[in-house]
Amino acid sequence: MQSGRSRVIVEGAAPQVDGGRYPAKRVVGEPIDCACDLVSDGHDAVAGRLLYRRAGTKEWAEAPLAPRGNDRFGASFLATSTGRWEFTFEAWIDHFTTWARGLAKKAAAQQDVTLDLLTGAKMVAAATARAKSLVENEALSRAAALLGDPAMDLHARVAQATSPELARVMADNPDRSHASRLDEPLALTIDPKLARFGAWYEFFPRSSVGRASLEPLRHRTLREAEERLPYVADMGFDVLYLPPIHPIGRAYRKGPNNTLTAGPDDVGSPWAIGAAEGGHKAVHPELGTLDDLRRFVARARSLGIEVALDVAFQVSPDHPYVKEHPEWFLKRPDGSIQYAENPPKKYQDVYPFDFECDAWESLWTELTSVVTFWAEQGVRVFRVDNPHTKSLRFWERCIAEVKAQYPDTVFLAEAFTRPKLMYALAKMGFSQSYTYFTWRHTKEEFTEYLRELTRPPVSDFFRPNFWPNTPDILPEHLQYGGRPVFVQRLILAAMMSASYGIYGPPFELMEHVARPGAEEYIDNEKFQLRSWDVERPDSLAGLIGKVNRIRRENPALHDNRISFHHTDNPHLLCFGKRDASGENVVLCVVNLDTNHTHAGWVELDLPALGVQPHERYQVHDLLADARYQWSGTRNYVELDPRVTPAHVFRIRKHVRTEHDFEYFL
Repeated sequence: MQSGRSRVIVEGAAPQVDGGRYPAKRVVGEPIDCACDLVSDGHDAVAGRLLYRRAGTKEWAEAPLAPRGNDRFGASFLATSTGRWEFTFEAWIDHFTTWARGLAKKAAAQQDVTLDLLTGAKMVAAATARAKSLVENEALSRAAALLGDPAMDLHARVAQATSPELARVMADNPDRSHASRLDEPLALTIDPKLARFGAWYEFFPRSSVGRASLEPLRHRTLREAEERLPYVADMGFDVLYLPPIHPIGRAYRKGPNNTLTAGPDDVGSPWAIGAAEGGHKAVHPELGTLDDLRRFVARARSLGIEVALDVAFQVSPDHPYVKEHPEWFLKRPDGSIQYAENPPKKYQDVYPFDFECDAWESLWTELTSVVTFWAEQGVRVFRVDNPHTKSLRFWERCIAEVKAQYPDTVFLAEAFTRPKLMYALAKMGFSQSYTYFTWRHTKEEFTEYLRELTRPPVSDFFRPNFWPNTPDILPEHLQYGGRPVFVQRLILAAMMSASYGIYGPPFELMEHVARPGAEEYIDNEKFQLRSWDVERPDSLAGLIGKVNRIRRENPALHDNRISFHHTDNPHLLCFGKRDASGENVVLCVVNLDTNHTHAGWVELDLPALGVQPHERYQVHDLLADARYQWSGTRNYVELDPRVTPAHVFRIRKHVRTEHDFEYFL
């Protein structure tokens, strides 16, 4: 409850999500801009501070609020560690500044300011008790004495009263006795940088690649999958995502291409989790042991790769939970456990958990312990399978408890579902989410969707991760578009979103044959072993490596701020990104028609790119290493998708040295 003598109202605080119900998201080391409206009666000056701290600590750090116009004020700070942080604003009437402004006006009008100076002397003298140092105390004491001394020259007293030096010291030691604050601090989740920026790669460790692809097909181990890590590192990926590595059930096991009957040698779906060998806290015996998993994680990290494990909260009929905790599952009228369904589809090899069961608390505790178990093994990144089919409140508690122990964890939601449900999962704590990128095609669709995702309020809590393909999704354009469309979708995903991923090796090998009647791969790795010749000369691995190097070397691509620029051809999409410093600027032009050459004029929003209207600049195509001199807003492009469907330009500004030497920076 604010005091009746607190005249400033603090409102419109940002960032906040749903009135402060959920924390906004930022990453460690990122400047966190905070702003609010400070509204007061009359014409008195107002001042304020941003207060911030890591949750659980007592002392607040402070930053002075600067005016931004129309009663809006703001400041920024750096969160130095991951975890939960909080901030608030404190504001008060700045009586000294109000007095000094009035004094200056009266003095300029040659009015008598004798009493005004005595009023000021009293305020400055009172500030000596608030001084943070002896130096400031002495400076304030001298100023108070000068202002209050009638024997001193009047002009000298006025000059002292209105000096920038005194204004600074008084601002540093304000009278906050009647300050206002927000009713409650606002929360922030500070994630590791990987939560905002990273390239993901998915592979099935049980399949064969490279030289192993020439050998007889057999189930590979984690030790053998280790040999694939340099290949992933050479392509520049930051995260390697593994589908579930647990024992696979035998009851109702699916055969190749999701057939209902499996043969004795069929390996089954990794998402049918659990068998006599163990459940969610076990490694499939044919993959290896927990020691092998820990070794795999350590080896990947030594190459700059974080391993992401799949969290799939469902079980096979053979899972130990079924016998040990039948109360966690929904029973049908005949007493059997309800298997998963998406009518008319039936998944008899999978039992879902009943999040409305009477034993929900023990269920929540056990499932949370699954995540912390793998965190104890060194895993910090989790891709969560179909989280939208589990309780939202469960995720809120689960993620909060995991992050309390391991604040550097990252959670990716595999939630292809309704937009508001996807956003709700992000508010519950998911660091990132899959998106509808896969099904966006036109300039209008991309522009509308990216503007929604990359601006507040959505950007304060939702981080997109763009995937051109997954084991479940082989979209129609990849089935029929050939190499140009694979290249186009790679560039769109990697340049539009700070986080993107591909399912490989099918993507870099441009696998495009779908199972009849389904938008997914034939002979799918979800149900059978596969062998991949990643050394094929037509592989996109080299291009992927170049794209990921471009991403790493250009900070503009490390977050999701984006500007769109007009083109006179509907098939040409132009967008730009600029880093926080304004120095690194990337501009992309993409031909959305991968069957035909298209040309046209792009009309650039130069201020959005940090370019002055009459400034010369160079566009350096980072894919082709070609350079072009551009000027003004209107410039010509032409893209043949059979050569390359996109330009990825770095804008280099013209520089002239003092010795009249010219170059582009």
